[in-house]
Amino acid sequence: MSEVLKRRWQSDLDGLGLPRKDRTPCDYEVYVPDPLAGRQIVLAGDVAADVADAEAAIVRLNADARALVDTEVLARILLRAEAVASSRIEGLEVGARRLLHAEVIRGLRESPSDITATEVLGNIDAMVHGVEAVGPGEPITVDVLLEVHRRLLSGTRLAEYGGRFRKEQNWIGGSNYNPCSAAFVPPPYEYVERLVTDLCVFSSTDHLPAVAQAAIAHAQFETIHPFVDGNGRTGRALIHLILRRRGLAVRVLPPVSLVLATWAQSYIDGLMQFRYVGSPTSTKAVKGINTWVARFAGACTRSVADAATFEARAVALEEQWRERLGAIRANSGTDRLLRKLPGAPVITVDSAATLIGRTFKPAAEAIEHLVAAGILRQVTVGRRNRAFEAPEVIAAFTALERQLPSPGGDTRTSAPARSVPRGQ
Repeated sequence: MSEVLKRRWQSDLDGLGLPRKDRTPCDYEVYVPDPLAGRQIVLAGDVAADVADAEAAIVRLNADARALVDTEVLARILLRAEAVASSRIEGLEVGARRLLHAEVIRGLRESPSDITATEVLGNIDAMVHGVEAVGPGEPITVDVLLEVHRRLLSGTRLAEYGGRFRKEQNWIGGSNYNPCSAAFVPPPYEYVERLVTDLCVFSSTDHLPAVAQAAIAHAQFETIHPFVDGNGRTGRALIHLILRRRGLAVRVLPPVSLVLATWAQSYIDGLMQFRYVGSPTSTKAVKGINTWVARFAGACTRSVADAATFEARAVALEEQWRERLGAIRANSGTDRLLRKLPGAPVITVDSAATLIGRTFKPAAEAIEHLVAAGILRQVTVGRRNRAFEAPEVIAAFTALERQLPSPGGDTRTSAPARSVPRGQ
């Protein structure tokens, strides 16, 4: 049974000039959740219907994308959107253009100067590794989660903690120096490895609908909070590992974090309702899990609608570009680059050559063609490196992010629930 443990905090911060409230010993409570593997979980009829709707939407997104936009391109767009939104939940704010420029600079092997963008790029790397490390039907292991986390913190000031479970107590909210006024205190570190192992066993089963499984696994991960930092981003990556493993999102990931970032208060409240004390079969426990799963399913359904909106914009952009350019030879460098541009709106000649599978010269000619048509413009990134960006793609990406802060999906009728990203 899940339980609350009483603990005593003894400060070792005397002499550092901190306020008394940060130095005074206190009693606090830590929460230890029930294991998940083998637990009987019952979904209410309306919740099961919400889950079924969400799963159908995710399957439809993966099927329809092949007919509308190059699947690889859309997958790259949505993967980046998901990583950016997950980072924003953690307070890492970075605009689309700034992130894309940082991505190009990294490709040029320059030392990064934008620390925030570097952290968000780490989130993208971790997400890419996660979705590639677990294929349909394959198990999700502790080693996979540790590697996702290691990549997430790679290159940051906390890199030494990457891929390692915490060896100290952490907490959420309240003071930075003690858990006395924390909103939530996860289990002590000695419980972490056992609970994460159990979580991975649960995440590798097939007895629950995939969306319900992803919801419960994510909530359990955030409850365990197994790392010093990066728990939220790793926990949201776990969602996609499960959806991919279960065969729902094999090609295109629904950007769930875009919605969770907007529904932040509902998201946090849902996680808290998931955390019951006592028997997992109690009325409160069953109601809490169903409340959380229903909210998560709603976020999945909304995220698919958001993805479809952006995909429609990408299709419209490519059509406008082709009208502007006139006749283009099929499978030419220009034709191939147009198809790839929505997923890589800031490029160099070298990166363009890799994207279209051609040598430097045809890539340069394709870029020159698109610059002349006003589709690309030359910019300088890093230390005087020449690159080219598609401002209309960046504007469309930013417009989508600006639309999404509205809980109702339309800022004209529903005020933004979080800060609106800038274009830089």
